[in-house]
Parts: sequence; structure tokens; C-alpha cells
Amino acid sequence: MSALGPLPQTVCLMVLAGLLIAAAWQDLRTLHIGNGLSIAVATLFVGWACSGLIAGSYTLQAFGLAIACGAGLFVVGAAAFAAGILGGGDVKLLAAVGLFAGPAGIVDLMLVTALAGGLLGLAVLVGAPIGPASTPGGVAPRRRLPYGPAIAMGGLWVA
Repeated sequence: MSALGPLPQTVCLMVLAGLLIAAAWQDLRTLHIGNGLSIAVATLFVGWACSGLIAGSYTLQAFGLAIACGAGLFVVGAAAFAAGILGGGDVKLLAAVGLFAGPAGIVDLMLVTALAGGLLGLAVLVGAPIGPASTPGGVAPRRRLPYGPAIAMGGLWVA
């Protein structure tokens, strides 16, 4: 068992919170979630899992199941992307956060994300100024819902 105990995993969760807030903010401002944020979340998961394995608070079986959850979310998200329901950045961020959720938190992740997304959708329907006022070219964007904040809420709930 590691002499540091849960400290490295706690630090990883604090960094995760910061990354999720950054992704939500970026999506609100630009309707885009950069690949770097999703890659950082997935990389952070590896550090979190390795810390847990070293400390004895995480198992290889749990690691494999978490990978399966992330991959499953990516497959379902890719289908939603193909149908025009989710953006590509949303799919990648959701899959990366799904790694942290694992099988124990996947239902909570999806439920909180869906509820937060529903609230965002209602806010847009009543005319709340959510998202950028215009694109870099000065053209007003179509009515699109930045789903990064909803994914961030689900991820923060699970963390």
C-alpha cells in the first residue's frame, strides 16, 4: 500500500474538475471542445487509475470495466454524432469522463448529464443567451446547444 494513501487520486480529481470547467467554458464561448481537453481527461484517468492500483484501492478488473464504459460511450456517442445529435467534441469528452465513471457511476453520469442538458435546452428555448453571439466571421450561429456544460455537470457529479 502506498504511503501517500488517496492523496494522488484526490489531486487527480481536483485536476479533473478544473478540466471539466475549462471544457464547459470553452464550449459556451465557442461551441467547440478542443481535443486537448478530452485527451487530458483520458490521460488523467490513467494517472488516477495507476495511483489507485499502487495504493491498492483500485483493481485491474475495475480498470478494464472503466475502459469498456468509456469505449461504449464513445460508440453510442459516435452514432449520435452521425445522426447530428451531438458534436464531436461532446462525444470525446463524454467518453473520457466515462472512464472515471466506470460501471458504478455510468448511470449517474448519464442521468445528471441528461438533466443538465435538458435544463440548458429549456433555457435556450425561452431565449437565454447561451453560447456565442456570433461566429468568428460575424455570422450568427444556428441555434445549437453547447453540451459541454451538461457533460461537465455529470462529470463533476461522478467525481
